[in-house]
Amino acid sequence: MANIVSSPQEYSPPKLPRFALPWSVNYSVLSWLVPVLLLCLWEAASRLGMIAPQVMPAPSRVAGTAWELAKTGELFVHLGVSLLRATAGFVIGGTIGFIFGVAVGFSPFAHALLDRSIQMVRAIPFLALLPLVIVWFGVDESGKVFLVSLAVLFPIYINTVLGIRQIDPKLMELAKVTGMAWPAIVRRIILPGAMPSVLTGVRYALAHAWLALVIAETLATTKGIGFLAMDAREFLQTDVILLTIIIYAIIGVGADALARLLETRLLGWHPNFAKGARS
Repeated sequence: MANIVSSPQEYSPPKLPRFALPWSVNYSVLSWLVPVLLLCLWEAASRLGMIAPQVMPAPSRVAGTAWELAKTGELFVHLGVSLLRATAGFVIGGTIGFIFGVAVGFSPFAHALLDRSIQMVRAIPFLALLPLVIVWFGVDESGKVFLVSLAVLFPIYINTVLGIRQIDPKLMELAKVTGMAWPAIVRRIILPGAMPSVLTGVRYALAHAWLALVIAETLATTKGIGFLAMDAREFLQTDVILLTIIIYAIIGVGADALARLLETRLLGWHPNFAKGARS
């Protein structure tokens, strides 16, 4: 019987077999296969008359509209204004969310004082806040940046708190036993341990920032991608509306790729985030 039961040091969990294709695949290229295929089907259906141009213009027509707007410079003006709003809101909301997350993650007193109020505000829909934001800020840029900041704050706050609380208590105990100073504990244990969760919050926050920006740019404004879409709606310019949707999608993919690159750079030591570990 002593030979049947192995010690914990000798036991290793079984490795599950990985599904492998019989040929080599470039997964980066493969990830674009479905979007390109959908564009081709969309173009073919439009050219065959299966989709009315008033309902869904062909991708070639949308590309032509983008080229015309780019030549006049109008597209870059609206895009620059939207990027500026999103960046300002992300920096402000992300900084506040990270500070609150660190405070609540470390301190039970801060958790009791702040967490319930933050969760209550998080549950309020953005559309319900619009009238109050207009009363507070009018229709100036500050109201739009405020909405984006509020959208960004909550994902980063929640994931920062979660990351700090998921740190292995044994590591903290080891740091105390070895007499490690508090700044060293933060730098070598807490920040690396919480960073995967924090960066996940950054990815969610980037998506929420653009969702909030769409709502914010429905307020009285004369510049921005949201204004371009609202103005096109008034004149039934479906091609321009689709162009703004595609721009939001491209920016979202680019922002997510930037966040993934940040994960790879900052978490190269982590087996789940090392280069080549994630598609």
